Amino acid sequence: MAGTRLPPLLEAVLSVGTDLELRTTLQHIVDSAAELTGARHAALDTVDPGRDGLTGISTPGAVPRCPESLRVPIRVQDEHFGDLHLAGKRHAAPFTAEDEQLLHVLATQAGIAIGNARLYEAARQRERWIEGAAAVTTALLTGESAADALTTVAERARILADAAAGVILQRTDEGGMEIVTASTYEDPGDIVGATIRPGSPVLEQLLGGEPVFIDDSATDPRMTTHVRHRFGPSMMLPLEADGRLIGTLALPRRRGDRPYTAVERLLACQFAYQAAVALVLADAQHSRERLAVFEDRDRIARDLHDLVVQRLFATGMMLESTQRRSPGGEVQETLARAVDELRSTVQEVRTAIFALQQPPAEAPTTFRGKVLRETAGAAAVLGFQPSTRFTGPVDSRVPGRVATRLLDALRRALATASRRPGVSRIEVAVDVTAKPPDGRAGVRLTVRDDGGSGTEDGAAADVGTEPEGSADGGTGTTVTWEAPL
Repeated sequence: MAGTRLPPLLEAVLSVGTDLELRTTLQHIVDSAAELTGARHAALDTVDPGRDGLTGISTPGAVPRCPESLRVPIRVQDEHFGDLHLAGKRHAAPFTAEDEQLLHVLATQAGIAIGNARLYEAARQRERWIEGAAAVTTALLTGESAADALTTVAERARILADAAAGVILQRTDEGGMEIVTASTYEDPGDIVGATIRPGSPVLEQLLGGEPVFIDDSATDPRMTTHVRHRFGPSMMLPLEADGRLIGTLALPRRRGDRPYTAVERLLACQFAYQAAVALVLADAQHSRERLAVFEDRDRIARDLHDLVVQRLFATGMMLESTQRRSPGGEVQETLARAVDELRSTVQEVRTAIFALQQPPAEAPTTFRGKVLRETAGAAAVLGFQPSTRFTGPVDSRVPGRVATRLLDALRRALATASRRPGVSRIEVAVDVTAKPPDGRAGVRLTVRDDGGSGTEDGAAADVGTEPEGSADGGTGTTVTWEAPL
């Protein structure tokens, strides 16, 4: 090798290793090869562009197809990374053996530089995804709602993956999957609500918790959503932790964008798992916080029942005793009014106790669920769980206005029954197949207990009351409300 060529070679060798960014490193290799050999055109074609997310690297202008060309392979460890092509040597001179030798030296150094750049890029990507997963975990554990938590996961994943959109799909009642939240650079428009219908080839994989990688969403026959034509390469990753499939995280890129590399796929899968763990932990934390609130409300309710109500009741009994011993007149009337006020106060406190036992209002959404919530709340004061029976399509037949009044009546009946002596069993029945006396369709609410005998009239406005006696002729109280539907 001529001595005059050695300094440029050393300079070229050094230049290809000065930058750890892969694309910049490859450009250095191409430029150095052209300068060393005096070639007018140089290009580097990679064997697997998808691995590194690259296309070919070249000097300005295409490499012409001509006999006066030179090709040298570049290997990274034992892998054939690509080929360095040179053509059109200046002054129309042919490439020499020395040129080829120079390129072999440069290619060897290039393989080392490419390996280092790959390691650096993988480390940078891993660091970004780890930081992103940590940020998501922190955000989710600060008390976000379930919907906000899913949006946080979708948005962070979209940014990390350099995707056109980040969407979360969840299972539908019909057995398909639906996009429930989306994060895009622009208005998500009609993306939210798009569904994968039952029978879709990709659905079995998604519901089975398998990742799915798509080269082109617009043309892949497995994709069936009406928005698929907007996107190209995509990853669909399970959000699964502790055996629980929360949903699927999809990260589609625009049509024509580069495909995801193997490293990006691996890191995205790890991110999805960490996000799923964070979602499960956040849900558990939220449940613990709700439980703490319920326990506190139970304690307050017990204190009201054991202290306040008992003292009010004792005071009322003393006033009644004094009333019986009083000679009459104005004093007796005043005592009677005081006794009535105390009874009313006790009733209001008992109603407040039952209200404290209830979960937040948004917990149940159906009439059946709200009835069960009332009876579950009563159990904390009664010391036993009332039995509940439903007849007919309760949730679909009882309108909101009637449901509200029936629940109010049920609440008062349970509060009244709790203060009767000897109550050890309460039965609640809701029947939407019952018909009022006028023959129209109606709903009947019946509350029966085995305490002191008697009847109770506590119907809400517009809800008829039909007091009944004990079902077995002995002690016990049965209260029935009926309303037309």
